[in-house]
Amino acid sequence: MPFSHILGQDEAIRTLVRALDGNRVHHAYRFEGPDGVGKEMAAFALAQALVCSAGDKLGCGKCDACRRAVTLAAERPEVPLHPDVIVVERGLYPASVIGKDEIAQISVEQIRKVVLSHASYAPHEGRGRLFIIRRAEELAGASNASAANALLKYLEEPRQGTHFVLLTSRPDRMLDTIRSRTQKVRFGPLPDPVMQRILTEKGIAPDKHEMAIDLAAGSASAALALVDAERTTSRDEFVAAMMSAMRAPTLGPAVNIAEGLDTKDKDRLKEDLRALGATLARSAKKRLETEPIGASIDARRFEAVLRTIGYLERNASPNLSIVSLVLELRAAVP
Repeated sequence: MPFSHILGQDEAIRTLVRALDGNRVHHAYRFEGPDGVGKEMAAFALAQALVCSAGDKLGCGKCDACRRAVTLAAERPEVPLHPDVIVVERGLYPASVIGKDEIAQISVEQIRKVVLSHASYAPHEGRGRLFIIRRAEELAGASNASAANALLKYLEEPRQGTHFVLLTSRPDRMLDTIRSRTQKVRFGPLPDPVMQRILTEKGIAPDKHEMAIDLAAGSASAALALVDAERTTSRDEFVAAMMSAMRAPTLGPAVNIAEGLDTKDKDRLKEDLRALGATLARSAKKRLETEPIGASIDARRFEAVLRTIGYLERNASPNLSIVSLVLELRAAVP
């Protein structure tokens, strides 16, 4: 995954390329930005640059080392085949490897057995070793202080040639001590032309582009999920159910929706809510000239949906959030 393949993140890529060209790669980066905008792609591009056996400062992307850096094992744990590219993520490694099943967060056991067991030694093959930590905000919080402190030791006293990239869409949740020891590289939402190009290259029909781009908020992965046929059907059913619950005489339908949620997949629920919000926004726009009162009601309902998405991002209960949202949607009528 050469840097040249990463679209819409020119400033972030310039920062990394300058560091590589000048042999000034920071020991620990913090890639901040929404999910699905290229943070992980950039991390793997940096990994290729550090292990490239052809001697290309930016990684040739073609040598055996570069290929292994981005090729994942076929069986669990699905990690890069190159021994100097190490991924850390909650649930990635089975209990047989780290001694514990991970449910809510990256465990101290994974930090010790996956990170610390490698970080003390020189790279196996390349001129550097890279640890890529997905959803690094999970290292925060009093309940996970031991994992954060174990990592902090290596961020404070890095070994020559050892580098870290912490990926996060919620830097506000990270510990100040970790933020202060990592260099921020900001990744923003992808602009519409880039989103359109990605959808075209993935073979998505042009008539689906506008809807996907409107709902995806600059995230390529979200846009691709939005045009998935199975997800589209499921999302349409959710929107229809919410609109029906909003008009029902009792809260029974809202409770049924809440009880049927996959509470572990908040990202999917947020996608569904964005689709509901888009439906309400389109209705408000359509009614603005002929039904100003109705347009105002739809606008208030749209704002309620946005608030609910915000609550979910702050770890609110999905079940309670849906029931509360239906109450708000009803209350929007004066």
